[in-house]
Amino acid sequence: MLSTVDPAGPAARTIATLWWVMLAGGVLIFGLVMALLVLPFLRHKNIGDENRQIRVWIIGLGLAFPMVVLAVLLAYGLVVGERLLPRESADVARVSAEARRSAWAFAYDDAPALRTEGTLHIPAGRPVDVAITTVDVIHSFWVPRLAGKLDAIPGRTNVLRIEADAPGQYHGLSAEFSGTGYDSFTFTVIAHDAAGWNAFLEREPE
Repeated sequence: MLSTVDPAGPAARTIATLWWVMLAGGVLIFGLVMALLVLPFLRHKNIGDENRQIRVWIIGLGLAFPMVVLAVLLAYGLVVGERLLPRESADVARVSAEARRSAWAFAYDDAPALRTEGTLHIPAGRPVDVAITTVDVIHSFWVPRLAGKLDAIPGRTNVLRIEADAPGQYHGLSAEFSGTGYDSFTFTVIAHDAAGWNAFLEREPE
């Protein structure tokens, strides 16, 4: 399932909360502006001071109120964005993701000889820094239930932190147009418990 509002990790939860807050702010602004738009038609017989009062309401609440709400949402978004940036942690697992038009290839710092294609293995309950790059065109690494998306850019490595609350399988995709068939350019993330992660790191390279 590819759902940003069904988070399964702390980064995805933060993004989902931000989405709901932004939606609530947008609905609040839209509802007020629509009410102010209808108000003059409901009171069209009023003249003089009452009409001037209506204009004040439209300018004050129709313009000032949305600007204040948008400013608050912007400030909140910036604070949340800072929280999503990777920070140093002794418990971080590090992997790399290399994109090409046909598939994603993954490598693991804890087991340099291991490589997987189409499936990324991570430990559950631990932050994982994914070093993302590409060998051809721009792609985008996105696992909606675990984190936001980050572009894979030729000649550059971008780092995205993901984390799964519990063991399980999570679906990812390249959310960037990269040519014919990009919409089926998907991959799977398997989050292991501690024993499963250790067993994966100890397996023989294929």
